[in-house]
Amino acid sequence: MEISARRDSPGVQAYGYGLGQKFGAEDAPVIVTRSLQRAEVAVTEIRVDRPLGRLSDPLPREDAYMICLMLREIPRNAYWEDGRQVSAFSLRAGDVTLHDLRREPLALMDKPIHSLLWYLPRSALNAFADEANVPRIAELRYDPGVGVCDDTIKHLGFSMLPALRAPDEVSRLFADHLTLAFAAHAAQTYGGMRIVPRPLKGGLAPWQERRSKEMIGGNLRGATPLREIADACGLSVSHFARAFRRSTGLAPHAWLLQARVEAAKAMLRRQDPSLPAIAASCGFADQSHFTRVFTRQVGLSPGAWRRLALN
Repeated sequence: MEISARRDSPGVQAYGYGLGQKFGAEDAPVIVTRSLQRAEVAVTEIRVDRPLGRLSDPLPREDAYMICLMLREIPRNAYWEDGRQVSAFSLRAGDVTLHDLRREPLALMDKPIHSLLWYLPRSALNAFADEANVPRIAELRYDPGVGVCDDTIKHLGFSMLPALRAPDEVSRLFADHLTLAFAAHAAQTYGGMRIVPRPLKGGLAPWQERRSKEMIGGNLRGATPLREIADACGLSVSHFARAFRRSTGLAPHAWLLQARVEAAKAMLRRQDPSLPAIAASCGFADQSHFTRVFTRQVGLSPGAWRRLALN
């Protein structure tokens, strides 16, 4: 997983800094994951307070989609595909629009914008269908320039915002989990993909649960890709995620947070480690991140819990 405030590679224009330049954004925080058979899925935050006053620069045509969540309203958004204007609808904050990058989508940048832009290539949709053992979809259906209400994408986007703004506090497992949920929702809602969940019965086999917990707990920074853990259990990513929740009651990234807190408790029972040292050892970005997560999970700050444990 890559999380950065700028992406300076000139060859990448569909997400990150390269995408931001097309709209006149100075910064373009991005999260890139490759949990679906190395297919890149990315989400970029674009904010432009001083619009260009002209059409956005074209993106290279490719077999991929851009799905946008509006974080700010855009009155009469002039939208173009294949070199001609096709709509000029007003978009409200919370609306979602879909764009086929094969059709060279453009927008008139004459108003401030603030949006989350998901990059979803055909390769990711195909990989998801193959893992689910269902037919691949032909294309995503949408009306050009029309905003739709999609609470799932809105909630997924809002969940990504803190990750984009504090990337050091985000685990790879968390980003992989949201990416998988986003791809599944887009494929089913806009592509008509029908997925029949496999019966899970008891969830993971004992050896699979043990192995997956060892791999997650072995890197408390959360840097182990979800695909790597699923492969070790002989399962697809989507099947593993569902089976893990069935067996443990938690999604993998939530179990990781619990493991961090339990590791921190063990260290807090000793007087010598400092709180910053415990935070670093247990996979937290810093002491502030450690305190927030620990307090949310336990109900006490690490310092207060340590005093009770030692007394």
